[in-house]
Amino acid sequence: MTATVYDFHSKTIDGANVALSDYQGKVLLIVNVASKCGFTPQYKGLETLYRQYKARGFEILAFPCNQFGGQEPATEPEIKQFCRSEYDVTFPIFSKIDVNGQGAHPLYKFLEDQRPGVLGTKRIKWNFTKFLVDRRGNPIRRYSPRNKPEDIALDIERLLNT
Repeated sequence: MTATVYDFHSKTIDGANVALSDYQGKVLLIVNVASKCGFTPQYKGLETLYRQYKARGFEILAFPCNQFGGQEPATEPEIKQFCRSEYDVTFPIFSKIDVNGQGAHPLYKFLEDQRPGVLGTKRIKWNFTKFLVDRRGNPIRRYSPRNKPEDIALDIERLLNT
């Protein structure tokens, strides 16, 4: 049987273990995030997408990561507070992880294998790299940090309609 994102587990920012199979049947956007990055204002666009499509079966799963320029140095409670107070984030935020290297979270190893970046590179290059996942748990597309959330809306819409 082929692996899907549903085969993985992670901890929420509050420390609860979550099976990603809990999101079965939903369209997912998985994003590595950071609070002190030039792309951090994308939280606003992500929240807009979330509110626009959540009722139709869309979820955003955010994974804080401090591997790029030390741009997520905060503790998990501080990250949660920042996201809520600065951007009114309501989508799920998970515990801080590594997305590259030996200690990379297994979900990210899977995503990188399934949807390599430019010229086949697997490494995540920076914060706010996004992976769009269909309702069956298959990664469909990888977006660079330069792709703004609103640029992805049509792709989300297509998946929600299938």
